[in-house]
Parts: sequence; C-alpha cells; structure tokens
Amino acid sequence: MYAGNVTETKGGYKAMAASAFPFHSNKSNPSHFLSMMASPKEVILGSDILQQMYCHLLCGLRHSNLVDGIRAPYAAGLVRAISLLESKWEHLCHDLEYGCPSLEISDALIRNSVIKVLCGPQPELAMRFLSICKEKDWEGILSKLWPNARYIKCVTTGSMEQYYSKIKYHAGELPVLGGDYFASECCVGINLDISQPPELTRFTMLPTAAYFEFLPYDINKMSDRGEDTVDLSAVEAGKMYELVVTTYRGLYRYRLGDIVKVVGFYNSSPQIEFVTRAPKIPGEILTEGILISAMKTFQEVLRNEAMTEMADFACFLDRELGSMQLKVFVEVREPSIFLQQKKLLEADGVLRKCCSCLEDGFGSIYKLMRAKGEVGPMLLYLVKPGSFDKILQVAIESGAPASQYKPPKIIRNHKIVDLMEVSTFVTVCFDSSDDNIQFMQ
Repeated sequence: MYAGNVTETKGGYKAMAASAFPFHSNKSNPSHFLSMMASPKEVILGSDILQQMYCHLLCGLRHSNLVDGIRAPYAAGLVRAISLLESKWEHLCHDLEYGCPSLEISDALIRNSVIKVLCGPQPELAMRFLSICKEKDWEGILSKLWPNARYIKCVTTGSMEQYYSKIKYHAGELPVLGGDYFASECCVGINLDISQPPELTRFTMLPTAAYFEFLPYDINKMSDRGEDTVDLSAVEAGKMYELVVTTYRGLYRYRLGDIVKVVGFYNSSPQIEFVTRAPKIPGEILTEGILISAMKTFQEVLRNEAMTEMADFACFLDRELGSMQLKVFVEVREPSIFLQQKKLLEADGVLRKCCSCLEDGFGSIYKLMRAKGEVGPMLLYLVKPGSFDKILQVAIESGAPASQYKPPKIIRNHKIVDLMEVSTFVTVCFDSSDDNIQFMQ
C-alpha cells in the first residue's frame, strides 16, 4: 500500500487513488485499515516507493507469524516486491538481526517508525529467514517466510496476467486469489469465483454502479463497427464491446477504453471477460491483447533456448520515419548470454527465433502492412535489468499513484522511449528475408 502521492487540482481539491483516501480524509479513521497491515502509517504515507517497499518487507518479516494474507492492488506491484526480496534478502536479515533499518532508508519518519516496529534486535528471526533465503530453489518461498498466511490476493487479469506464473511459483501451496473489476471511473464488476486463474476469470457486472452502455467492437479491424451503443439488457453472449459509462460523479457517456467479451449471465447481469485495451489513436497496428499473446510465445522460446526469464516488456510504434516501425523493449532477468563474447553465435540464434515468433504472433493487420511496406523491419531492444523500474519513477513523478500503477504495454510517451533506448545493451533489427543483429553495450 502506497498512499503518499496526493496532488491538488486547479480548483483546490485533493486528487489521489481511492485506496489512499482513508489515510488523508478528515472524516475517516485509518486505524481500521492499519490494523490489517504489518507496516506503520509512516511507511504507507512515504514518498519514496523503493524505501516504502523495503520497509513493507521488513515489517512483514518482523511479524511473519501474524501475517494472515499477502495483498497488492495489482500483480505487477507484488512482483516488484518479490524482485526486491530477491536482491535485498541479506540486507533485510541484517536489519532484523540488529533491529535497525538499512542506512538506505533515509526518510526520518519512516526510519523511526520501523525501528519501533522491529522492537530491538531479532537474531533468531534473522537466522531463520537467512536459512530459508539461502536455498537455491525459491519455489514456495512466500509460504515459508509467512507460514500462517492463508492466501495471496491481487488483480491478475489483462496486462497483469504475465506476472501470474511468477507469483504462483513463489507462492507454492498458497492460493492466488483474483480481484474485482474496478476502473478509476467506477466499479464495473465483481469476481464471484476468486480462485479461478486469470484465463478463466469472469466478472459479474453491477448494474447500479453506473449507467453502462456497450459499443460493439470488431477485434479483426481493431475498431468499433460504427454501430450505436446497446444497454445492459441488449448485450449478446459471445460478442465483444467497448465499455461506455455515465457515472454518479459526472462523467457522461465516457469510453473506458476497455474491450470486454460477454461470456454469459448471472441472473440478468452480464458476465464479462476482459479482452484488451482499445486502440487510443487511429492506425494502431497492435492491440495490447495481441502483444501480450505474442510475448507469451517469446517467453517460451527465451526460457527453452536461453534458460532465462523475461522480466517485462513494452512496445512503441514509431511514426516519424518514412514507414512506421515497431520497437519492442524487453527486460530479461539473466542477460549474461547476450553479453559474453564466446556465446555470440548462440545468442544470435536465440534472438532470431525470438524475433520470428514475435512477428508470427503480431496478427493479420501487422503482417498485411509489413507485406505492403507500410511498416518497416521490427526493432527488438534488450534493456538492462531495472530499466522498467525507471518507468515507474517517471510515472510517479508525473503524478501517477504508486499503488495503482500498471506498467504500460503500448508506449505513447516519447520520454519513456528515450529512457528505454538509453538503457539498451542489445539491439536486433529483424527482417524475415535479411535479418541483421547488432550488439550494443
């Protein structure tokens, strides 16, 4: 939980994530929420997400026997915390042993509050966690560190689905429960069977949460079909729609940008699956859904051929050249194969297979435009570990709430593209007829 990012509108109103409201409202008492958390209020209200995340882990480990569940708004946030645990477990054990957080925690309010939570040196606890984290295989480590936890809960559908396998691996026997369908504008639906994996998750719509309209959508043309909207009672099972809402707080016929598929009904309420995000501008050749599907195959090739995992990915359609060009940015966990001189030939073969499977999965519109020459050869950028964390920092600096942050899959911000290109260590220019690979370090 991160509730420190609060901005103010021109009219003088405070703007924040809904989850942060109880900690800033004069009318609500945050004690109820704090009683469910291992971390003190000062950590939740901090302004440095890395320091906050570290302290969340430290406080959670200190009271590991009291932790009943592990929760995060989105799977991406939980995976970032797991990655921090992987890189900082020795520091965390050291802090527990001596009863004081690392000097890297420079925020005085956070530091002092965590010292109180630690309640002095905990050498026995530190040794127990040290023996657990020293194991080579981290499968099920979350259930070992927090033995009394009964579940893990976060949103794992849509663009969050890519993180599900990593969470399941570290969860072990702990069940991973799905979340409900909340948009920033309103609540859309609830998940009546939270035990289902993301690919089987469906949401039952709440007819009174807003006035919902449905704009018929053609996935093959990646656009609405020019038809009128239909209301809740006129949707048909098996068809796709873009959601349009009129909310109690004043939004009128607002397009959420979410494409959903009606898969059935619960009584008279439609049950929907999230499909993808709608294209934001005309002429987009990929949807988020198509990209995620193609990257699943990319991940399998990378795992089988290079014995490494993909940490994150995103793409950008460059329209500034004579022909459009798709740039795909990928962060891998163990990039050593692509940096060692003696493995260049092996890396060359792996990258060719990866690029080939990507282009095969990009859909008919992309392939047609490639054949016509309207889209140039794809560029694949392998970026240094931690590069996608920099995007998070840029988003927070621009006013995005840390707890609600969702890593972009289709980039439209040139500042982020520049950041990714600077962080690149390998660039692949792929053309199915004449592929050329450049290694840049």
